[in-house]
Amino acid sequence: SAPAVESAKKTAVDVTKTASDAVATSGGVMSFAKENPFAFQLGVATVKTSAADLMAQMVGEKKSLSEVDWKRNAIFVVFGFAYLGGFQYWLMVSKYRQWFPTMDRFAKLPFAEKLKDTAGLIDAGKMVMFDIIVHLPVMYFPTYYAVKEFVGGQSWNPVDWVKDGVTKYSKNAKEDLTAMVQLWLPSDCVQFILPVHIRLPFRHMVSFFWTAYVSFTRGAIEEKKVE
Repeated sequence: SAPAVESAKKTAVDVTKTASDAVATSGGVMSFAKENPFAFQLGVATVKTSAADLMAQMVGEKKSLSEVDWKRNAIFVVFGFAYLGGFQYWLMVSKYRQWFPTMDRFAKLPFAEKLKDTAGLIDAGKMVMFDIIVHLPVMYFPTYYAVKEFVGGQSWNPVDWVKDGVTKYSKNAKEDLTAMVQLWLPSDCVQFILPVHIRLPFRHMVSFFWTAYVSFTRGAIEEKKVE
């Protein structure tokens, strides 16, 4: 009937408009990410780490909102903003440009051309190895454990944060590093062939699930025993 046809047309128009708006919004987000890569990934890193911890607490540990450990969540907010948002951008964009001179040129090539670029592939491989062998085990984990001591510990002495954090890291190192390699090795092989402005957003997407894992296995703040 005519009313049904008109209703169908109206629905089709509404759906098309909604889809167009979504595409436009997505394009705007990606445009902002390309033009303001540091600010974009800084915000993503901070929100992502907080959200991943909340997911670990509320879904993995079955806590209600009123039971959420906000001090524990603060660990991930501080770590996400300062380390994942700030330091990691400096390392993987600013310093990698100096250490791996083909990075920008290689990132802009079509995938088929990347496969022919021997120098670019070698530098990409070096970036993967640096991340797995140096960055994550030597920088990421010690910093995370130190930040955890800063937020959840009893001491205000930075030396204690580092000492206690490294002690706990050493106890968990085998399990932590095994999980790290299983996730980040294949992920890095994808990340370091992507355009530069997409690399850290992609890393943050993968890191959401990694952070949830770290929160679930290492996030709980240990209460000091009182004699």
